[in-house]
Amino acid sequence: MDPQDQKPLIVEAAGDLPGDLVAVAAVTAATLLCVYVPVLNASPLRILFGVAMVLFIPGYALIAALFPAKGDLDGIERVALSFGLSIAVVPLIGLALNYTPWGIRLDPILASLTIFTIGMTAIAWYRRLLLPAGDRFTVPARAMLASARLELFDPEASRLDRGLSVLLVVAIVVALVTTAYVIAVPKEGEHFTEFYILGPGGKAADYPTDFPAGSAQSLIIGVGNHEYREIPYTVEALALNQTFDPATNTSTIHAAEPLDRFVVTVPHNETRELPWEFSVPSADYNRIEFLLYNETVPGQDVIGQDRINASYRDLHLWVRVRPA
Repeated sequence: MDPQDQKPLIVEAAGDLPGDLVAVAAVTAATLLCVYVPVLNASPLRILFGVAMVLFIPGYALIAALFPAKGDLDGIERVALSFGLSIAVVPLIGLALNYTPWGIRLDPILASLTIFTIGMTAIAWYRRLLLPAGDRFTVPARAMLASARLELFDPEASRLDRGLSVLLVVAIVVALVTTAYVIAVPKEGEHFTEFYILGPGGKAADYPTDFPAGSAQSLIIGVGNHEYREIPYTVEALALNQTFDPATNTSTIHAAEPLDRFVVTVPHNETRELPWEFSVPSADYNRIEFLLYNETVPGQDVIGQDRINASYRDLHLWVRVRPA
C-alpha cells in the first residue's frame, strides 16, 4: 500500500469504529453499571453481563490484539479461543491479586478485568489501523444476517425445508431463553452464615490472648450471609469466668459480663468484616464469648449457657488476663 494513500491514524481512528471492539467496550461498561448501580445490581442483568465478562470478553479482547488481520483466524477459531483464553486469563489475574494488598475481592477483580479488557481493546484497535483497510478483521454482521435469512427462509425451498427452518429457529430461541433463565434464576443452595474472628492484621493468627486487665485490645469480627435474604444480625461479646471439669466433661460459667452488643445488616452473598476494640475489666475472666443472632434475639433474662445455646452461631477465645 502506498504510504501517501494511508490516512493519518488519528483521522482514520476518528472515522473508523470497529463494531466488535465497540461492543466489547460497551459490555465492559454495562458490567460496571450492573455491579454498582443500585437498581441494576439486583437484577438478572448483573449475572448475564458478569458471566460474559468472565468467560468471553477478556479473551476476545486479547485475541483481537494478537490477531488484528482477518486472515489470521476465522470466526469459529476466534470464538473458541476467546472462551479458552478468558478461562485462562481470569484465574491468572486472580492469582496475581492474591499477592497484592487488595486481595481477591470484587472491586479489585472487576477493576483489573476492566483495565485488561480496555487495554487489549485499545491495542487491537491500534494494530488494525496499522493494516490496510482490506486486511483488517471485521465482523460482517449484515452479511451474516442476510446469509442466515436466506439459508433459513429460502423462497425456493420446499414447504418441508421451510418448516424445518422455522422449527430450528424456535428451538434456538427456546434454548437461549432457557439458558438465560437458568443463569438469572439459579437454584438455591444450602442456607448458612459465616461467623469468624481474625487477629488485628486480618489473619487467623496473632489473637490477643495475654494482656493486662483494662488494656485496649482489637480484633476483626466477620459475618458472611448466604441465607438468600438480607439479615440484620446481632453480635454480642461477653467476658466469662469459666472452668472445665474433665471428670464430668462439663463446663461451668461462674461469672459473665457484657462487653459489647451491636447490629450489622448484611445482604445476601456479602460479607462484613468489622474492626472491634475491647478491654476486659478484671483478671477474673478467662474467656471471651462471641454470639451471633439472626432475627431472633433472646431477652436479657436468658443468661449463661442458656444464652449461648440460644445463639445462631457462637465463637470463643481463651485469654489470660493479668492484673492491671
